[in-house]
Amino acid sequence: MRYSNLLFALLLFIACSGRNEIKQVTIYPTYGHDAGDHWKIPMRIWVHTPREGVEKILAKVVAKHFHLSDGEKAIFRHRLKHLVADSRSKQEVRFAFDQDPNNEAFRIQNSKGGFDSTDLNGIVEGIIELPKSKAEALLQQQGSQNDLLSFRVISAGHDGRGRLRLIPAQGTAVISDIDDTIKITDIPAGKDTVIVNTFFREFRAAPGMAARYQAMADSGYAFHYVSGGPWQMYGTLSEYLIEGAGGFPAGSFHMKSVPKNLLEPSTWEDLYELVEGNATFEQKIEQISGLLTNFPSRRFILIGDSGEKDPEVYVKIREMFGAQVQEIRIRDVVNDREKNPARLAGMTIIDPATGETVGARLL
Repeated sequence: MRYSNLLFALLLFIACSGRNEIKQVTIYPTYGHDAGDHWKIPMRIWVHTPREGVEKILAKVVAKHFHLSDGEKAIFRHRLKHLVADSRSKQEVRFAFDQDPNNEAFRIQNSKGGFDSTDLNGIVEGIIELPKSKAEALLQQQGSQNDLLSFRVISAGHDGRGRLRLIPAQGTAVISDIDDTIKITDIPAGKDTVIVNTFFREFRAAPGMAARYQAMADSGYAFHYVSGGPWQMYGTLSEYLIEGAGGFPAGSFHMKSVPKNLLEPSTWEDLYELVEGNATFEQKIEQISGLLTNFPSRRFILIGDSGEKDPEVYVKIREMFGAQVQEIRIRDVVNDREKNPARLAGMTIIDPATGETVGARLL
């Protein structure tokens, strides 16, 4: 059985498996943007419970079928943890900022100003509005550097922590793809290779890219990671790229929603896209557009690779937002600088072997 077919069968098994009662809250790293007398903070959280029994059974089945080593089996089980977790609906989640003497509770607001509980996929999205006076006090109380604020879940029966960066209205930011831009996934080699690199092998950083990114972070650039990968991979990606050996600067994450609730019509289509390894052009356009709209006075450097549609996505963004796009940089993993130079016209080219610039703004 091909890797992709097996993965699809496993996802169906996961969707129908049992649960335990420990509610965990994954708070995806985010940012605040200037909205006058307050900061507007986009929020996305996921409430779920682990299913260690499912992890164990699936890891055993896959290890036997594909003759995995003990190390590969351990990697696979770890990567499964959020894909097999049970999403919890109808959960009301409240937050408080660390070191807040008032322990003020916040909830995520929807577009109508109301407050939603989690949906069938355990997700609630919206905004938090934080008065600037309170934000300044919290930054001092937390002894914050780089305008970072930490917060925690305080609603009963939930456990989770998060952090966000308050980003000034002016400055420069980086919007970066993940797969084959900063992490080697080898998408051009086909979906079976993608699945092996995603689930069975240690992650590998793209050569030279972390040093480039850290140099920009040291200069005060903000970072936003926009990927066609599923949100369920955020945890293991962040563990490696941001918190671990990858060595990339922290930033907000923006990924693809892949629901697992079989009662939702979009689930089947999204699961198929996950198995096929398809990044979503429209998803990236929408998420990047949202960032540039929230920061109309900022300049952006867009960084991606030539293995998928990053050049086309970034050209479209440049057409839409003009001078806000300062530069497009492409890690050329398929040698389009020689085979198809017109595709990379006006872009800075990065050598995939070294991370060094090999061509700039081809015309």
